[in-house]
Amino acid sequence: MKGLPAFHAGEQALQARVGVQERLAQIGDQIMRDHMPDQHRAFFAELPFLIVGSLDAEHQPWASVLANPPGFVQTPDARHLQIRAHPLPHDPLQTTLREGAALALLGLQPHTRRRNRLNGHAHLVDDGLVVEVGQSFGNCPKYIQAREPVFVPGAPAGTVEYEGPALDAAAQAMVRAADTFFIASAHPAAASDLEPRHGVDVSHRGGKPGFVRVEGHVLTVPDFAGNRFFNTLGNIALHPRAGLLFVDFDTGERLYLAVRAEVIWSDPALSTFDGAERLLRMEVTQVRRVRGGLPLRWGPAEPSPYLHGTGAWPADRKGQ
Repeated sequence: MKGLPAFHAGEQALQARVGVQERLAQIGDQIMRDHMPDQHRAFFAELPFLIVGSLDAEHQPWASVLANPPGFVQTPDARHLQIRAHPLPHDPLQTTLREGAALALLGLQPHTRRRNRLNGHAHLVDDGLVVEVGQSFGNCPKYIQAREPVFVPGAPAGTVEYEGPALDAAAQAMVRAADTFFIASAHPAAASDLEPRHGVDVSHRGGKPGFVRVEGHVLTVPDFAGNRFFNTLGNIALHPRAGLLFVDFDTGERLYLAVRAEVIWSDPALSTFDGAERLLRMEVTQVRRVRGGLPLRWGPAEPSPYLHGTGAWPADRKGQ
């Protein structure tokens, strides 16, 4: 909304802690737009998938994926995206998507390392949904592994292999092997407040395989230098819950996690992972692991060049 700060109190507090709040306050309106620039509109139309952040009835964020042939996302104007797709089988979006729901979208083109994000509210239509833009902004290409997604029609419906309150052995192995995951978070008022900065967010996290440490049902992730907007961590500072999505890019298996999250600023573990400025520690509370049903295939990965400056968790640490 015009005249209001672009960033909410949680984001501002973290920005102040690292000394960038004043600068970002001055340019916030240029970064966090209330519309999509033309290049973003063209970009979304090229994608075969979108990552979606949403909230369930308990205000738990979830990260989801929508997929269809390129062109399934169109922008009739700079304030609206028309998405011709329905939630995948067993995706949390099947129950969280409703008229007026607060949503976040991440458009990601891994093979070019381009990504753009926005939040807004959903309007349901027969062939999918229309999202009215609240905030729209671009992101840098850091930590994205370059692999090309291709839409493949006729994917089987998929089956829930495991569902429960804690990670099973297969889920632990999937997390340990990952070089990418997606994280949804939300402002505490996201479900009821139409102010754009108080919305849902969904973002990308990337690292070398093994960058997510697994210790029982607790995950720890290094937080590397980025744009310092602190959209994700600012939400978590105010509402310490998040939703994670891991995708096995070889098999298409999906792993949906609900977690309790906290930002760690001072911890001996920080010194054991080169390049980490902070840690994000997450306790898993819900798990759903789905085999099949994702109509995408992925080319081989080319690791991000920014990963050269990051380290790895010690191999002898418990749980690795």
